[in-house]
Amino acid sequence: MIDENSKHLLERIANALDRMAPAEKKINNLDKSEGFIYESKSGLVRPILEINRIPIELLQGIASQKQTLLDNTISFANDLSANNALLWGARGTGKSSLVKAVHAEVILKTKSEQLKLVEIHREDIAELPELLSLLSNYKKYKFILLCDDLSFDAGENTYKSLKAALDGGIEGKPNNVIFYATSNRRHLMPRDMMENEQSTAINPSESVEEKVSLSDRFGLWIGFHNMSQDVYLEIVFAYCKEFKISLEQNILRSQALEWSITRGARSGRVAWQFIQDIASKQKVKIN
Repeated sequence: MIDENSKHLLERIANALDRMAPAEKKINNLDKSEGFIYESKSGLVRPILEINRIPIELLQGIASQKQTLLDNTISFANDLSANNALLWGARGTGKSSLVKAVHAEVILKTKSEQLKLVEIHREDIAELPELLSLLSNYKKYKFILLCDDLSFDAGENTYKSLKAALDGGIEGKPNNVIFYATSNRRHLMPRDMMENEQSTAINPSESVEEKVSLSDRFGLWIGFHNMSQDVYLEIVFAYCKEFKISLEQNILRSQALEWSITRGARSGRVAWQFIQDIASKQKVKIN
């Protein structure tokens, strides 16, 4: 017979083992939301009440990028062939905003309630194979898997898991999942890291090939570049029209340019920050 002290000790050990065990990965309420976030600590793909995004028509100066990603996503939603996409380029140019806006636009165009947007954080990318396996169990749904600001630094090996999960593994990527990543780096790795490995490797070309082959897993490379002053002002004017912000155009132009100079950049993000400032001064609610 087990005495009370031994029983209590066994219960504590069992509880400790439960806490140490990996969280069971699951998805809650797929019909409850259009967007979800993968939380590695809880193992939960959690629904969010409202996706933080802006209408696709407000994304100015990236017409070709919009059309390319939109066409690819519509093909995916319609069970046609589609590519994983890497949206790379200058910061603040609308890469992640475009993914979220395209998701909404495709739902509108295809009338599909089964197209879901799932975000995985960059620090959880090592768990991508397990997440893909989980999503593959929900065949009636289609998932756009988004990793924002994806990049790898010296000493990291998680990029190898990403390579296998996207294209190279024996199991392959599930047919109901497409992977979109945004990055400031075209090859997802800093240039000095690639050059350093090239200089120290026994076979430099093979070392570089190993790194570059990661970005090759993306069938679409969509570039975003620093925008001109005219495009920047187009974005500002479009926001003002959408949110009914009344300001004389010459004054608006002057203030928008001054704002960009103080920020040291012209981008969609800078334009949006300017609009938030102007809207607050005019008591216009834009959220």
